[in-house]
Amino acid sequence: MALRFVQQCPIKWASKLARAQSTLSAFEIQHKTPLIKKQSPIPIAMYGGRHAVTMLPGGGIGPELMEYVREVFKYAGAPVDFEVIDIDPRSEESDAFDYAITSIKRNGVGIKGNIETKSESAAITSRNVALRNELDLFVNILHCKSFPGVPARQKDIDIVIIRQNTEGEYAMLEHESVDGVVESMKIVTESNSDRVARYAFEFAKRTGRKKITTIHKANIMKLSDGLFLETSKKIAKEYPEIEHNDMIIDNCCMQLVSKPHQFDVMIMTNLYGSIVSNVLCGLIGGAGILSGKNYGDHYAIFEPGTRNTGTAIAGKNIANPLAMLNASVDMLNHLGHKEHADLIMNAMLKTVSEDHLLTPDLGGSASSTEIVQKIIDHILQADIRP
Repeated sequence: MALRFVQQCPIKWASKLARAQSTLSAFEIQHKTPLIKKQSPIPIAMYGGRHAVTMLPGGGIGPELMEYVREVFKYAGAPVDFEVIDIDPRSEESDAFDYAITSIKRNGVGIKGNIETKSESAAITSRNVALRNELDLFVNILHCKSFPGVPARQKDIDIVIIRQNTEGEYAMLEHESVDGVVESMKIVTESNSDRVARYAFEFAKRTGRKKITTIHKANIMKLSDGLFLETSKKIAKEYPEIEHNDMIIDNCCMQLVSKPHQFDVMIMTNLYGSIVSNVLCGLIGGAGILSGKNYGDHYAIFEPGTRNTGTAIAGKNIANPLAMLNASVDMLNHLGHKEHADLIMNAMLKTVSEDHLLTPDLGGSASSTEIVQKIIDHILQADIRP
């Protein structure tokens, strides 16, 4: 552990460790200077034209949803081989997690469920957060688009959330300064704010989006959120063809449930992104539909959009498979297998909108396996299989 800490932490802590050769406190382990972890990519693994993809099932309903993905891919003939890595949520050992990082660096792409971290030790950070930090997956994208055939509180929604993925309250910098007083640091850097804002405006330009709204709380957090907002405004001046405005997070949540169609693309820091994502998913049907995409300069990880573990319904055959299957479709598009992605997506749309098969979370009575089998049936009936 000492060697790993020397390699990963800032110089001042590394030199302190070298001098003292003593066990580090939880405070010291957590308080690393926030840095962008620049990555040097290695050649992506491909074998005979097939992509290798790292699969992290995670906890709760993750393993069963991943089994559905493998089954659908088999019948769709998708040229993907999965490298499955299970990470024990109760273990404080990092071997499996370290291997997962190595695997994603080798494969370039991963698909994951929610990876639980059940240890209460301050020295053990959230593996979901650590995964994004280690791979510098600095942006998360959630395309909140109404799904045909799914009953929802709002219709015809088409909003893209672009979320800063590695900083803010998720920097995990906390300590108890005196007994009974806990301090938590929110980290916002100009460099990462610039990356996210520029990514958002380039995304809007590339996809024909017309408006970007920056979500913040700069009226209270004048330095941290103020920096994020000012950086967005600065980048916006380089894209005069795209309208830019800003909105305080409180008002944003109210506007989302009352007049969501005013939004096009939204950019925000990490915690606000988590809140807004769940609000929007609730508006268009629930947590079991949408997928999330995590991107860095070299790597990409795909997952369900709301990062819920679903432990309470694990093993009951009622988990909605759509979110994980949507994540797998996003992954196929990312890898360039558009025909396979379209084949699976069309089968999903027919299952929901034509056959009206819905799991209990969407007001239906179909089981998870019934949904998956019907999707497979549509794939087998299609004459356009690649």
